Amino acid sequence: MKNVVERALENNTEEKIAVFKAKQKLSYEVKVRYAAARAFEFYRHPEIGGWCYVAVGGLDSITLLLFLRSIGLDMPAISVSVLEDKSIQAVHKQLGVQALKPLKTKVEVLREFGWPVLSKEMAGKIDLLQHPSEKNATVRHAIITGETGEYGGYRKGTRMKLSQKWLDKFGGYENENEGVNYQKPDFLVSDKCCYYLKEKPCNDYAKETGRYPYMGLMASEGGRRQKALMINGCNYISPGTKRSCPFAIFTRQDLLQLALDLQVPVPEIYGKIVRDADGTLRTTKAQRTGCSMCGFGIHLEKRPHRFDRLWERNPKEWDMWMNHVDRLPDGSWFGWGHVLDYIGVEWREPEKHLVPSEEQQLSFDFK
Repeated sequence: MKNVVERALENNTEEKIAVFKAKQKLSYEVKVRYAAARAFEFYRHPEIGGWCYVAVGGLDSITLLLFLRSIGLDMPAISVSVLEDKSIQAVHKQLGVQALKPLKTKVEVLREFGWPVLSKEMAGKIDLLQHPSEKNATVRHAIITGETGEYGGYRKGTRMKLSQKWLDKFGGYENENEGVNYQKPDFLVSDKCCYYLKEKPCNDYAKETGRYPYMGLMASEGGRRQKALMINGCNYISPGTKRSCPFAIFTRQDLLQLALDLQVPVPEIYGKIVRDADGTLRTTKAQRTGCSMCGFGIHLEKRPHRFDRLWERNPKEWDMWMNHVDRLPDGSWFGWGHVLDYIGVEWREPEKHLVPSEEQQLSFDFK
């Protein structure tokens, strides 16, 4: 049974999440003022003292950079820009963003550690299955069965267990230990790409300069950080972590409206920000962007998916990523195509799944 302390902590967490969700329902104008207040609060905190920087990537954090500048907070902006689309790199250069170098190349990360597939959480679990040790035996058992053992209070049916669909594909490393009959892929899976390509270079910059980051994260985007943002709020200051996410309570609509209000230069990969007949804002091309070799969430996308769009932008780069990244044990070349085949994601003949953009359709109508 849970003790009094555990119940109190759970109740406090639930209360924080409820308060955060109430803030997400505030009006756009109130949210913008709230974001400005939180940004100044972080900047002026005695443990921060104005020693900050902005971590910049795609449209969200580009908007954050210009928002901070618009309220009078000017500070260095940094990015591992080489990982981004060329149109995003062009905007970074225009705004004076300092480019950092990744610790390894994208290909080196894939060859050494494995493929970023499914999600960060699931990739991390598969990585553990592929690298068994005495220390992770209990966790591996939980990944296969959902049972936590003594360390986890002998709980059953926990979220540690991979879904049956992915156990069938990736659980074979524990066949002998668990008496199961699952498959094993002929490639490695890993969640370490972001660490070597983005996180470590930015963390090194922070240590070298003594600065603390503003980040363009929003809880509404979901993912692993959603609950942490809801519990810790926009500003989080502890002995080990100091960061500010002024847009934490924003929705995608709030972000796009602010980008319009600030006249943010929108990278070409996103197209333009437009308003549909029902008032909903969206970008005419990519809704989200990321590293061109990232596969997290690809199994949830309908065609044309991100790799189809990559073919549209750069067929040569698409061919390299799909077919010529690493070698299988028999010496033949393989890439994302082989990985996507294994998880059941279609990728061939991308040209058949692409439709003209709205701008192109309009131009065709006038011809």
